[in-house]
Amino acid sequence: MQGTIAAFPIWVIALDYFLGVIMWTLIARAAMGIFLPEDSSFFFMRFFVRATNPILRLFKPITPGFLLEPLIPIYVAWFFFMIRFYLMPWLLGYSVMGMLSFPLESEIAAMLYQAFGSK
Repeated sequence: MQGTIAAFPIWVIALDYFLGVIMWTLIARAAMGIFLPEDSSFFFMRFFVRATNPILRLFKPITPGFLLEPLIPIYVAWFFFMIRFYLMPWLLGYSVMGMLSFPLESEIAAMLYQAFGSK
């Protein structure tokens, strides 16, 4: 964790975490949509729908009409991925570093490795 915080200013870490949470919430909504209808009474599905509907409405003008309804959250999540992977490093003057270069995912991977990795 210290390496990531030292490598980037804190506002970059906060912005990446914010965009990452939005991206993964959209992906989770699409994944849950495989098993549950959008109007399900299951708590998590209601949360994902309620949390992501404003974002989906914001992206509605640039969402193609031919997309199937369950794929729209994945399409919008792709924009957040592209912003995090290409636009942010370019604007900040960093090179794109590849897999697990995102601070949010790097921290999660480090915690998982620490919890389940070989001792």
